Amino acid sequence: MIVVENLVKYYGEYQAVRGVSFEVPKGRVVGFLGPNGAGKSTTMRCLAGFLTASSGKASIAGFDVFSDPIRARRQIGYMPESCPLYPEMRVTEYLKFRGGLKGLGGSECRRRMDYVLEKCWLKDVKRQLVGTLSKGYRQRVGLADALLADPPVLILDEPTAGLDPTQIRETRKLIRELGQEHTMLLSTHILSEVEMAADTVIIIYQGQVVEHGSLDDVRKKHKNQNLEDIFVRLTGQEGI
Repeated sequence: MIVVENLVKYYGEYQAVRGVSFEVPKGRVVGFLGPNGAGKSTTMRCLAGFLTASSGKASIAGFDVFSDPIRARRQIGYMPESCPLYPEMRVTEYLKFRGGLKGLGGSECRRRMDYVLEKCWLKDVKRQLVGTLSKGYRQRVGLADALLADPPVLILDEPTAGLDPTQIRETRKLIRELGQEHTMLLSTHILSEVEMAADTVIIIYQGQVVEHGSLDDVRKKHKNQNLEDIFVRLTGQEGI
């Protein structure tokens, strides 16, 4: 469902992503892990079509991200870490606007809006201006936007950032539910979320993949260590 081959991204002379390659089969929930500056968000932005790679290939559901970007983007629901929302719009106005951009209209748009308002716990604030919402609620609006067109692939960058413990628990539950219907690439710094919600893990460090496999296989490979210990050792964070 997601195929990445030797992806490279330069910012000027700085190489943020250095030959990243991985595949995500249909129906998998993948924890995409790495310390700050490892290249996670850059890789996800390239896959979502927000950035152009310097070289390499990537495809979503068989559509090339770089040579066929429109059809590739139609397969993706992307939630960036900081959601670029319109603060002057009400929540329902924003979702209706975004639905129109994604080709939804009429009863279909209303049905999907009702679904995401319910799933993302936004019914109580649906008539509120986005600019008056807390960061946690804005995160929920971003997640609702990603789900709106019911895409086969979800790319979620830090979906629980800014949420309180109860909201984090509910979001984790939602991610598990969505994983039954969508292929998902999930970036987070909370490793317990990955262990509870994901079945596969990719660890990236200094722009390169240093581990990739099912959680069970990765644990066996590292003598049944927990994910935190594996992450710390592979990313050179010991002693920090």
